[in-house]
Amino acid sequence: MHYVERMRAIRRFTVRPVLPEPIAALGVLAGNLRWSWHPATQDVFAEVSPEAWAATHDPVHVLGSASRERLDALAADDGFRQRLGDAAASLDRYLADDRWYQRQQHDGPRAIAYFSPEFGITAVLPQYSGGLGILAGDHLKAASDLGAPIVGVGLLYRHGYFAQSLSREGWQQEGYPLLDPDELPITALREADGSLATISIGQPGDRDLVARIWVARVGRVPLLMLDTDVEGAPDHHVAVTDRLYGGNSEHRLRQELLLGVGGVRALRAWSRITGAVEPEVYHTNEGHAGFQGIERIRELTASGLSFDAALEVCRASTVFTTHTPVPAGIDRFPRSLIEQYFAEGAATPGVPLDRVLAFGAESYAGGDPGVFNMAVLGFRLAQRANGVSQLHGHVSREMFHGLWPAFDEAEVPITSITNGVHAPTWVAREFQELVAELGADADGDPAAFQAAIEAAPFGRVWELKHALRERLVDDARARLRASWRGRGAADAELGWIDDALDPDVLTIGFARRVPSYKRLTLMLRDPERLKRLLLDPERPVQLVIAGKAHPADDGGKKLIQELVRFADDPEVRHRIVFLPNYDIAMALPLYPGCDVWLNNPLRPYEACGTSGMKAALNGGLNLSILDGWWDEWFDGDNGWAIPSADGVDDADKRDDLEATALYDLIEREIAPRFYDAGADGVPVRWLEMMRHTFVSLAPKVLATRMVRDYVRLLYSPAAASARGLDATAATDLAAWKARIAAGWPGVRVEHVESDGAGDAAEVGAVLSVRAFVALGALSPDDVAVQLVSGRPVGDDEIADPQLAPLDVVETYEGGRYCVAGSIPLDRSGAFGYTVRVVPAGAHLASVAELGLVATA
Repeated sequence: MHYVERMRAIRRFTVRPVLPEPIAALGVLAGNLRWSWHPATQDVFAEVSPEAWAATHDPVHVLGSASRERLDALAADDGFRQRLGDAAASLDRYLADDRWYQRQQHDGPRAIAYFSPEFGITAVLPQYSGGLGILAGDHLKAASDLGAPIVGVGLLYRHGYFAQSLSREGWQQEGYPLLDPDELPITALREADGSLATISIGQPGDRDLVARIWVARVGRVPLLMLDTDVEGAPDHHVAVTDRLYGGNSEHRLRQELLLGVGGVRALRAWSRITGAVEPEVYHTNEGHAGFQGIERIRELTASGLSFDAALEVCRASTVFTTHTPVPAGIDRFPRSLIEQYFAEGAATPGVPLDRVLAFGAESYAGGDPGVFNMAVLGFRLAQRANGVSQLHGHVSREMFHGLWPAFDEAEVPITSITNGVHAPTWVAREFQELVAELGADADGDPAAFQAAIEAAPFGRVWELKHALRERLVDDARARLRASWRGRGAADAELGWIDDALDPDVLTIGFARRVPSYKRLTLMLRDPERLKRLLLDPERPVQLVIAGKAHPADDGGKKLIQELVRFADDPEVRHRIVFLPNYDIAMALPLYPGCDVWLNNPLRPYEACGTSGMKAALNGGLNLSILDGWWDEWFDGDNGWAIPSADGVDDADKRDDLEATALYDLIEREIAPRFYDAGADGVPVRWLEMMRHTFVSLAPKVLATRMVRDYVRLLYSPAAASARGLDATAATDLAAWKARIAAGWPGVRVEHVESDGAGDAAEVGAVLSVRAFVALGALSPDDVAVQLVSGRPVGDDEIADPQLAPLDVVETYEGGRYCVAGSIPLDRSGAFGYTVRVVPAGAHLASVAELGLVATA
């Protein structure tokens, strides 16, 4: 027998299509990712090659696969040219017209830099692993729709995250396909002479790390991505951008240096080459990009500012968003590694190493002096910070209370902006068309939106939902068949897949990353009861499940294997499926096709969670633990809350209790309501609940609402603060803070006296307070003296405190003052008060900013 050796290319490159002039606009449309949420543009590419479009939904691939004859035929087709022209004109208007930001935010920042380690824009640009990246992608898309002048900054990973498959035994396997930038919808940033634009970062005892800059156009928003696969670079430098969240601690540090320090340098190159406005505000999406602040301090000190003045400018213009509710989710590097990379002459020359180390030091009770904490760095270099739901804001204030130990949790300067999702991306096209036909606009007047939704005919909505369920079933069967073939099954074994899932059966979806706290297998706590639910002869249930475990997380992989083995059982495999390689392409038919979206994390470890938002916008009802966004917006009628056994310390018992509650809800409330249909087959009570869900949630869960909140609550105030800090003001502010810190040991409340607050004060009485305070070397203009009052709880801690100013009424020698003020006693019940002194300055965003307080 003669064996032929497989031939491998010694060099690879991409041949780009040459488009005939009449259809040259196809290249422009393919180069702007707006096509990923614009159906009319998608239709144009589907017309070029229906087969290629159906297989990939990738305009670059579609154009690359089209023959010259096909392109010439399209160029001669009057109808196609008209449709192409309409799509191109639509894009031109979208890019040029004034939008919400231009019309209403006249004092907003001129440009905002948004740093994130991952961006989930579309499946054809796989630079995301899960919720953080999808959220970042939706943030850019919504900013584009609103006209907000954001520029994204990230990395280009040559292997993305990973492609997931299953072994015959159901064990997760990872693949790392190589991505060719020339086959992606991105372009290289080039200098005026045509050479590649690059940035470089000093490395300890090594050549500089060099990266080139790729640009993705996300509607109106440019996304800059750094890539270290540069000709002539050593292998260990090329490997820096090999894959998302891979490698050891040093590898991750190099990635985060590239994102933060390199990202700022990429922004400078972008502005220099394109003339774009320099950002006024810098938003770090999670701590991975925290080093951007170090680089900006380096720039400012190089321009002549003192270090402390540069720090004030940096902080004033920086917004930090934390996404993790657990310490294990934070990047923490060995202090010795930071010393190595930030030594003089390395990453940020001129920035003192001891100051860098101090920014990330866990210098609080319970902290580890041997580590450098990226979240702590983020908080110390940002004047404004937020969590991503109301509950997560509370959790974050508790987690990071050690940074502001003198203040109650409620005053820790971490606010909340709840995440949202980009409706044009995630809402099924048919639902979008129906909503548009009704004249409903979730971004518009709430009353008009509700009236329009209430006009939707139930019969039509139910038919639409059935069609979307059918689409999901077809997609899931195809994925299931491909998965089983990959696991080694022969086609002869797979006839059962033709009957897997049923478009007439109540469909519950569950898809997300697979860390332990998200509890993928909670549904398996009682396998026999789950089987009874799945196989109920009158009211069956079916489950579509997906999710990836981190490649290094064997615990997560075991959970997937446990679920897969259950789903492999011939008795139930037509009612429960696990679909590998969860990504945007899978999600697009999954959310609309599900009737119920299940989320059962261990409360309160879901920072926000946005998958249920996408389901809600597609007429899905949420079945969730009260965690993340659901804790905030569940109203008792827009879905179901799984009772959480928060006070139970035994983890197994807690899981048993919550799983039982889950089964009970499905069996006693959800399935009966779904199958309670009239003679026309329409389940009116279910559709009433769906309508209420849409009315109550749709305006809230939108990414446009989220971005508006960021603009109004964080971006615009940050820009105003930064504009108020020229070199002189920044220098003065730094000196004032140093003086306050030096003088604070002399600040104390010496004595408090009051009248009108006897043991039996009545509602309507007035509490008058006089206090004697010592300010030492400070003056009354440096501080605010406040009466703090409210309901005492526990050990007399004041809950929901109210603040009232106390004004200086007498001045004594030695920096002592008498202050006074009064408040009405306007409610009955227990009442407590105290007096405190806090720093007060025009440039402070919070009374807790300096972490200083003196109390009675």
